[in-house]
Amino acid sequence: MSTLKSVMRTALNLPEPRNKPPAAPHPAGPQPEQVRASAATGAQRWVASGQRVKAARGVHPSTTVAPPQQTREPTAPWRVEEENGGAKFFVKLGRIVLWGTVALAVATGVRSWFWPNQSAPPAPPKVTQGPTYPVDEAQAVAARFAYSYLTWDEAEPEGRAKALARDLPKGTDTTAGWNAKGKQDVVDAQPGAVAELGNKRARVHVDVLVSAPGQPAKGQKAASPAAHRWMGLEVPVLYASGRIVVTGEPGIVGVPTSGPSITDQNIANSDVQLSDQTKSTVDAFFEEYAKGEADSVTAPGAVVPPLPTGMVLDSVQSWAVDQGKGTDRTGTAVIVWQVSGAELEQTYRVELTRVTSAAAERWQVAEVHGGTS
Repeated sequence: MSTLKSVMRTALNLPEPRNKPPAAPHPAGPQPEQVRASAATGAQRWVASGQRVKAARGVHPSTTVAPPQQTREPTAPWRVEEENGGAKFFVKLGRIVLWGTVALAVATGVRSWFWPNQSAPPAPPKVTQGPTYPVDEAQAVAARFAYSYLTWDEAEPEGRAKALARDLPKGTDTTAGWNAKGKQDVVDAQPGAVAELGNKRARVHVDVLVSAPGQPAKGQKAASPAAHRWMGLEVPVLYASGRIVVTGEPGIVGVPTSGPSITDQNIANSDVQLSDQTKSTVDAFFEEYAKGEADSVTAPGAVVPPLPTGMVLDSVQSWAVDQGKGTDRTGTAVIVWQVSGAELEQTYRVELTRVTSAAAERWQVAEVHGGTS
């Protein structure tokens, strides 16, 4: 207990208590109080004697002299002593640590009143997803199956059965509903959309171009030339054991006769003045373009591959430069070509760049692309 009191007294810089010295034993001679009393009695005799002398001489004292009184100032039970330098340092350090700990506890407690500790939400578990449905493989298998399915020849029925067996489950009937009659060939098969049905199943649309010999006209023995027609085929497939297999008989569907409706395309406003200025440049470019000599009329560094042989320029129907600014501008050209005895109208997007030299400044073709943007 005394050690704890000493540590706290040192940290708070309190003085050490001082014990009162033990009272000294009284000597055998007269005590101080007795000496003072006897001295006071002797003084009073001298004062009384003086007063009697003054009275005999006729002098009356105006004041009475009081005997001297002795006073003592109170003293503290301890005295403050200056500490040495090392003790002061450790005392100050202890105070700093003590008050710092108190301040930290107070600050932490007050902060928790207004901003309670909120533990961070746990990170979501990482889910490793497997590969998505093998669309490319499904399209390839469906196209190959469509080619085999829509090809038959009554003179060789085994060929179709062997071709279908590659993509059907083992043990499936390879005749696939064919009665082993007739003849038909597939010219081309183009796989399209893959509709996932769940449970690793899907339906693949395939556009197939078939060729079948024509039937002889009424009253004629000779057959008409082979007819080509497009037909759609939807093939059910299943992803099993790491590969795509056809799970059942497909179905022939129609082919759209037109595309979907679309909103009106934005038509850029034309720069009439620049279109007139560059019309001769575009005419000259397409004349050389048809000859395979476009490099002579293109901008420095431009590379424009030549057109196939047999194309002859008929006319530049129209040319319009889009509104804009700068040294690079783009316009639309409508061209009529003569190809294989026919006239064919086509549209091109042509990029012009302004070339400046010491002698002159002119516009030249930098790029050309077919179709509108």
